[in-house]
Amino acid sequence: MGKAKLVGALVFSALSSMAFAEDISGTWKNIDDKTGSSKAVLEIRQETNGTYTAKVVKVTPRPGYTPKDTCIACPAPYTNKPILGMDVLKGLKHEDGLNYTGGKIIDPLSGKIYSTKAKMSANGKRLTLRGYVGVSALGRSQTWIRQE
Repeated sequence: MGKAKLVGALVFSALSSMAFAEDISGTWKNIDDKTGSSKAVLEIRQETNGTYTAKVVKVTPRPGYTPKDTCIACPAPYTNKPILGMDVLKGLKHEDGLNYTGGKIIDPLSGKIYSTKAKMSANGKRLTLRGYVGVSALGRSQTWIRQE
């Protein structure tokens, strides 16, 4: 009886940890790492292959800045496409615990594409994304805040 309870507890524990892996799907406000203000509201969705994609659902007005409407300096297939509605993050996948890797993110203002990894906060309200070329230590981080 003791062995059965132990096995049951281990199985339950394993299933519980999988069930509590944070789902990053939802609406997020990004915070610019240089200005501290929000640039956009994004919606993250999980694709059928299990990866996550984020699209711009609102461009946030900021004092002294006129938002661009299209991705002018972006490579194909983003060239001259509207920024509003654009999938800017693709291929992000859950690695373990609160960590996500393997994504690509485009900066629609510069047209540059970066490798991306992310980490969810323990309370599920903040997502810290790291965009980089080559080595993540040489990249930039940005915080996204979950919108309720």
